[in-house]
Amino acid sequence: MPQGPGRVLIFREEIAVRVGELGHAIAREHAGHVPLLVGVLKGAAVFMADLIRAIPAPIAMDFMGVSSYGPGTRSSGAVRLTADLSVSIEGRDVIIVEDVVDSGRTLDYLRRNLETRHPRSLRVCALLDKVERRQVDVSLDYVGFAIPDRFVLGYGFDLGGLYRGLADIHVLEDFPEV
Repeated sequence: MPQGPGRVLIFREEIAVRVGELGHAIAREHAGHVPLLVGVLKGAAVFMADLIRAIPAPIAMDFMGVSSYGPGTRSSGAVRLTADLSVSIEGRDVIIVEDVVDSGRTLDYLRRNLETRHPRSLRVCALLDKVERRQVDVSLDYVGFAIPDRFVLGYGFDLGGLYRGLADIHVLEDFPEV
């Protein structure tokens, strides 16, 4: 089993249990509808894959790409769209699936962008919430875990494209901000 840098913050077993709970909550709250889950690339891909398997109801899915990180461990603050949806969301129940919400800038950008497309409803499911980093007030409908303001790796989270495949979420310790 590959080892990651830093200590494990959230073990794979905890992640699996919480993702299952989120999937059942989504199914319950959207009974009778087929929500469109919009995964935010690339970080949310692993979470999205597990989440769709945990929803015991019909769902549709698509992806958007946005970027606010450069090569370092902190957001640049500038958000840009790198890949757009392939389907219309007009009149649909849409759930943004995000890996982590920290400053709130990326999520605010996504919400504003998607609201102009007239979905029936727009909700947010985030695996991790770094509340203490919040700079923009955004609401989250489904949250996996609230975590401290630490840089994390594994379960889709990367540093320079590495470590996404680790099954646990590790906290990167003693790492200079770049």
